[in-house]
Amino acid sequence: MRIIGGVWRSRLLNVLDLPGLRPSTDRVRETLFNWLGQDLVGLRCLDLFAGSGALGFEAASRHAQVVVLLERDKKAYANLLANFALLQSSPASGEVQILHRDSLEFLKQQADHSSNVIFIDPPFQDETLLNQTLIEAARICDDRPGGGIYVEFPASRSREQIEALLPDWHCGKYLEAGQVKACLFRSRRD
Repeated sequence: MRIIGGVWRSRLLNVLDLPGLRPSTDRVRETLFNWLGQDLVGLRCLDLFAGSGALGFEAASRHAQVVVLLERDKKAYANLLANFALLQSSPASGEVQILHRDSLEFLKQQADHSSNVIFIDPPFQDETLLNQTLIEAARICDDRPGGGIYVEFPASRSREQIEALLPDWHCGKYLEAGQVKACLFRSRRD
């Protein structure tokens, strides 16, 4: 898998074959970063359930101020560290943190409005985990500088089911790609 933009453009990421790991495709990532903008200068990003790290590394490559990648699986976490070490031959301008932590527990400990962009791409088989993560993400996301909450979910769930979990947010951008649906939520605040 390759990074598609920014200072690490065309750099390859090693992806492990692990149960439940579904890296976001190039097409989906390209669409997402067209929605967010090509330059994320000054934004604080969280890549929950980081897996391959494709979303978080893409954000760091595009000059995000801080990117935190969270991964609970030991093998996937070790792979994130190895991929980051290879990318460091051309360091990104922002801070990158890779944590071996449970994403939902991490979110519960964060201050309100402490992140600007939150990437949520959890294991699809755990519907409750996605639901709880979205609710916590809505509390800590401050999307005013151009961020938002990005979520990938299985095609078996409707967009309306996901939107119902975030009543103070609207799905401003939406896509379907095979067995994956995705929304970029923006706050309804004035």
